[in-house]
Amino acid sequence: MLQKLKVLGPGLLYAGAAVGVSHIVQSTKAGAEYGYILIVGIILAHMFKYPFFELGPKYTQLTKQNLLHGYAKIGNWALGIVAILTVATMFTIQAAVTIVTAGLAIKITGINVTPVMMSAALLTICLAISAIGKFSVLDKLMKVIMITLSITTVIALVSSFTYQIPAADLKPGKVFDLFNSMDVIFLIAFLGWMPAPLDISIWHSIWSEEKLEQNPKEKSTESLFDFRVGFWGTAILGIAFLVLGANVIYGSGLELASGGVDYAQQLIDIYVSSIGDWSYWVIAIAAFTTMFSTTLTCLDAMPRVLAKIGRIWQSSTIQPELDSLEAIIAANYDRKPRLIWLFVIAVGALTLLRFFITDMKQMVNVATSFSFLTAPVLAIFGILIVKRQLPTNFWPKWKYLIAYLGVAFLVILGAVYIRLVIV
Repeated sequence: MLQKLKVLGPGLLYAGAAVGVSHIVQSTKAGAEYGYILIVGIILAHMFKYPFFELGPKYTQLTKQNLLHGYAKIGNWALGIVAILTVATMFTIQAAVTIVTAGLAIKITGINVTPVMMSAALLTICLAISAIGKFSVLDKLMKVIMITLSITTVIALVSSFTYQIPAADLKPGKVFDLFNSMDVIFLIAFLGWMPAPLDISIWHSIWSEEKLEQNPKEKSTESLFDFRVGFWGTAILGIAFLVLGANVIYGSGLELASGGVDYAQQLIDIYVSSIGDWSYWVIAIAAFTTMFSTTLTCLDAMPRVLAKIGRIWQSSTIQPELDSLEAIIAANYDRKPRLIWLFVIAVGALTLLRFFITDMKQMVNVATSFSFLTAPVLAIFGILIVKRQLPTNFWPKWKYLIAYLGVAFLVILGAVYIRLVIV
């Protein structure tokens, strides 16, 4: 068991980035508003996105490079689109995850500060951790965070089945309706980050590349085991948070608050009053570790992506002579640009929180919906990489089928969203 834990690394970083707003906010709200029915959405999202998330670590294991090289081999235009999508979403993503974390931190610590000030403090801590730049530091920290999260979530979940909403408070729960525009808009926002934006496949490949630097002899089976633990772990945790919301809130008539601090206070208070006072720290630790892990991994990953894109663009071609792992990493890692992007993203997220967005619900919906609308682009790029750059048996026929169905799923729901919201 201990040996299996040692193998885990990028898969837990993936889980740390994925398990956040999509779980503690969107999954809880899905259960609170619609009961158990949207578990189907969690299953479908994981099924249709699976080939694209798996591509990240498998591509790196096979080629000893990260997915950004694959995009560059499609054409510089493809790498340019990835850069544009990253820049277009990075401030909103970071702001959305940070403000929820700040709300939880204020509730737990009782410190009387504004959400923006607490966000600044949290981002400073994450900056310090990420600025160290060593994969091993992030790897070890994330193991502690994800183990803590898993244990506390299971305790809270089991306890929630003993709770019954008082008969006097019972009200008819909302029934999800595919022909109701507001229900469909929520579904799309829910699926946008379930289990995570497709961008995380790029992050995962970069973390896998850096783990290979530490352990060049890592077996492909170990890499896949690591990925599957992270991927299916996010599915289980997503269902767990949805069931928590359904067991404790659905049918109670309670409205979840839209503000970051108010939402955090309400969520913890509802769970504690329902499950018991003894559960306060279980719930608080589960919620905070969920969001802190996401805040940290997002701030770590996006600067790495942009720094590596810049390094690839500096080269006139993808240099085939770089056949050693050390040479590849040396050619693609540049500490100074990464530190600059770290600072830019942190400041940009704080600026967004301070001047432009006051409603957490609005910000989360914008971030998740945009990620959903851009997902088909990254999915199509993934298929092109597999067809043009990898061995013919890399994906079996059933995985191609799921990938094509996944693209169709993303495109159709995206078109419906545009029709309902924009047109």
